[in-house]
Amino acid sequence: MPTLWAAFIAFLCGLPGKDIPHISILELLSFDKFVHGFVFFILVILIYHAVQKTPNSKNALVYALCLSIPYGGILEILQQELFKDRTADLFDFIANTIGCLAASTYIYVKNSIHVKKLIHSYIRNKS
Repeated sequence: MPTLWAAFIAFLCGLPGKDIPHISILELLSFDKFVHGFVFFILVILIYHAVQKTPNSKNALVYALCLSIPYGGILEILQQELFKDRTADLFDFIANTIGCLAASTYIYVKNSIHVKKLIHSYIRNKS
């Protein structure tokens, strides 16, 4: 699933600039940056869950970040060098990275809460 999502992101990034709808009100709210952050948020979660099913599950979050953040940078370079009517944008890369870090924070907090519940449950069962 993460591979399909990554391919979908690459497809979106490869669309010619003239084919991307421009909505002025949403542009004022930096809608584009929210989209970048969102798709990379999802990518980190998908990679994390895929790696959780492997022997490397202990480092799943690190793997997810180490794959997602450079992928966002590579796509920006490809937009500049390869994709038609597209340019690299540092702020898009920053938005991608913020989405990755937001997902990692979400996963970390979610896992911390889950661990606390397990500890409390264990303590109650021992009593």
